[in-house]
Amino acid sequence: MRWLFVLGMCLGLAGLKAQTAKTPFTRAELAHLRVQTPGLFKGRKQVTIRLDSLGGKDFCFPLLGSKVISAYGSRGGRHTGYDLKTKANDTIRSVFAGIVRMSKPYAAYGNIIVIRHADGLESVYSHQSKNLVQCGDTVYAGQAIGLTGRTGRATTEHLHLEFRVNGQHFNPNMVLDFKKHCLKKCKLLVNRTDKGISVKQDITEN
Repeated sequence: MRWLFVLGMCLGLAGLKAQTAKTPFTRAELAHLRVQTPGLFKGRKQVTIRLDSLGGKDFCFPLLGSKVISAYGSRGGRHTGYDLKTKANDTIRSVFAGIVRMSKPYAAYGNIIVIRHADGLESVYSHQSKNLVQCGDTVYAGQAIGLTGRTGRATTEHLHLEFRVNGQHFNPNMVLDFKKHCLKKCKLLVNRTDKGISVKQDITEN
């Protein structure tokens, strides 16, 4: 099923207008974390992200051997991702195949990497001591993309991981099992609303 995922990613990016010869992204996409994906909801109000169709080689847990030190919605509901910790300068890996949309210092996130996957899904990695990929790079699942650090607003070396669609964050626990370090075999139903988007998990029956 890997070719379906890669094909979906390519089709999802085909309609974007390139601002440079090196990347398929607009200036806004290159500059900002929270930005809408051009054409994502064109002619439709719902996008389905098929995590249930991915094979073992299509996924990698981003920080092997890590433990959760802060979950989504903690800190009074303000935390927009999961914080994972192992040790300083440990290897961070891309969760899925995709194209790097951002790789640069970015405010409190420190060194940030944003990778766009199929159907507008994006994974966000931050606080790296060093980014190993550049904007416009095509990456595969499991590829080393950065080293854990404490750049930006961070009190210890760790990975801050987010998932977003159309610029809006949602609970990474819908995508990953943080206890078993595996992928949730499900569909994500992303609906466009007046207030932004809503993401619901549709578990595949076994």
